[in-house]
Amino acid sequence: MSSLTAHRVPLSVLELAPVSDGGTAGEALATALAVAELADEAGYRRIWFAEHHVSTGVVSAAPAVLAALAAARTGRIRVGSGAVLLAHTSPALAVEQFATIARLHPGRVDLGLGRSGTPPAGSDAAREPTPGSSGGAPAADRVVDGLLVPAPPPFSFSDARVRRRFADGAAVVGLRTDVPDYRAELRLALDLLGPGHRLGSEVVRSGVGSGSGVEVWALASSPGESARAAGELGLPLAANYHVAPSSVLETVAAYRAAFRPGVLDRPYVIVSADVLVATTQDRARALARGFEDWVLGVRSADGAVAYPRPDRARQTWSDAELALVADRSRTRFVGDGPSVVAGLDALRLATAADEVLVTTIAHDPEARLDSFRLLAAAWATP
Repeated sequence: MSSLTAHRVPLSVLELAPVSDGGTAGEALATALAVAELADEAGYRRIWFAEHHVSTGVVSAAPAVLAALAAARTGRIRVGSGAVLLAHTSPALAVEQFATIARLHPGRVDLGLGRSGTPPAGSDAAREPTPGSSGGAPAADRVVDGLLVPAPPPFSFSDARVRRRFADGAAVVGLRTDVPDYRAELRLALDLLGPGHRLGSEVVRSGVGSGSGVEVWALASSPGESARAAGELGLPLAANYHVAPSSVLETVAAYRAAFRPGVLDRPYVIVSADVLVATTQDRARALARGFEDWVLGVRSADGAVAYPRPDRARQTWSDAELALVADRSRTRFVGDGPSVVAGLDALRLATAADEVLVTTIAHDPEARLDSFRLLAAAWATP
């Protein structure tokens, strides 16, 4: 089981439960749990489930439920969230959900907390500087230690149709109206997992949370409040290269600059990446078709659509559409095992990551499972 860390940092999985065109939500969820079982057997360190609501293209709407189901089907791998969205769920509720799992599967549960509610899951764009703006990442391609750090996409919430999609989703799912700052939310979660949270002269305790051993993670997509809060509390950080590749270096740097010993004695960074591995480069490229269509949906008024069949991927693109998806398509690692590992090694070195978190999306569920198998084998090879 230690083969995935013998020569490199640990390797983990972020699972979205994507729906394939022509498939069903039930099939997508069954595949997500099959990924968890495979990852457990192959030696991945952890599997996190994302949170996406009222979407037809991804059905990871309940990370606590999926983590519980995955924990029951596996024996070693850590399970968790990447991330619970605090715009919809209070830290106390999240703590007690994941602590419940941890009581039955001790030493195996992570609670990733993110702030997003209006932007796409995993993005800090609603409250923090967007990459390319003042305070964000430089607005030009860079290559750092062999890693492409692309210019930011021309994506914003100034498009009325996009704003309407997110507003409608928020209205249906529900938004917390009294959300304090992110640091306070993280502090509350830590208190409830410990001796309790003080309110005036009283201390509020959680019987299931206190002493449950749940590990709290902060997630960030920009060098703003999330990264700083994680550092100030001495928490581990998950930085999104797969969602926001243009700002990943600044995000990690802001976290490390703000770090003070707290939960951890030293910084710990896990960095995410989009990958697709196949037996040959040509097969990988063929299986990868349709990814740009899917990203375009995520960043437009359509929302995440069912992942298209490769032979039905669109052939004609406008310059504006290509620009909107270019950062993600160009930073996706697609190929055979050795070539994808080389790309992930560059990501690891450029960010000095302690761990790599991979997500894989494709139309064919078996291709997704094969990708995780092939990557594990290649990662374990010197």
